[in-house]
Amino acid sequence: MLVTVSFHGTASAQEGADPFEGDEPGAAAAQASPAEAAPGATAKRSKSARSKRSRSRTSRGKMAGHIVPDEKLRPTPPPRPSGNVHMHVLATDESIKVNIYNPDGSFNVDAVQELSHLMRCKRTATEKEIEPRLLTVLSHVYDKYEGRRIEVVSAYRNQRRTTSYHYRGTASDIRVPGVAPKKLRAFVESLDAGGMGIGLYPRTGFVHVDVRPPPSYRWVDWSTSDPDNPGKRPPRGVRRVKLRS
Repeated sequence: MLVTVSFHGTASAQEGADPFEGDEPGAAAAQASPAEAAPGATAKRSKSARSKRSRSRTSRGKMAGHIVPDEKLRPTPPPRPSGNVHMHVLATDESIKVNIYNPDGSFNVDAVQELSHLMRCKRTATEKEIEPRLLTVLSHVYDKYEGRRIEVVSAYRNQRRTTSYHYRGTASDIRVPGVAPKKLRAFVESLDAGGMGIGLYPRTGFVHVDVRPPPSYRWVDWSTSDPDNPGKRPPRGVRRVKLRS
C-alpha cells in the first residue's frame, strides 16, 4: 500500500508578528509554498531573504534564534535511511518499533498511521497524521545511534495556537538516552538540506525537530517547560486527558 507524501507546514503567522509568537521560532519567516518544501527539495530562500538574517530574543532574554545561511546547509538531501524507528512516548509510556517504508521504497500507510497514533496529542488524545518527512528524519536518528529508542517529549499538539508546527503534525521534541542534547542537535543539523527547524532546550534536555518551508531556522531556549501556556492549551470545548505522573 502506498501513501502520498504531502507537506502540512505552511506559514500562517500574521504579517509583522513576533517571530517567537508560535511554539517554534522562525515560523513567521517561512514564506515558501508547500511544494517547495516537499521531500528532497533543495530550494533555498530568495536573495532578499538571504540578506536579511534574523536574530531575535524574547523580552525575557531566554531565547535566541536565527535563519540558517545557505552555506551552512547540506548541498543535497541525505541518503534514504533504513526506515526503522523505535519510538517511546514519555507521557503515555507507549512504544512502537516499525519500518516506515514498503519494500519498493514508498511510505507504508499502516506504519505512518501507527506512528501517528503513538504521537497523538498527550493532552487531548486527538490524532493528526505525522508528516512522513519528519518520520524520515527520526529514522536517520535511530540509525545514527544504533537502535537506541527515541523518546518523544511532545509531538502532535491539539492546541489553541495554530501557528505551531506541533499543531500541524510536522514537529517533535525528542531525546535519545545516553546522547547529550547538543550532540543530538548537531547530528540533526547535519541532515538539513533546507526546510527544517531545530531548537535546543538545555534546561529541559530535549531537541525540537520540525520540517517546514524554507528557510531553515535554529534557536536555543533556556526557559523551562510551560504546559499551561495559553497557546498550548487545548481548544475551547475539548476535554483534557489525565497525564501519567
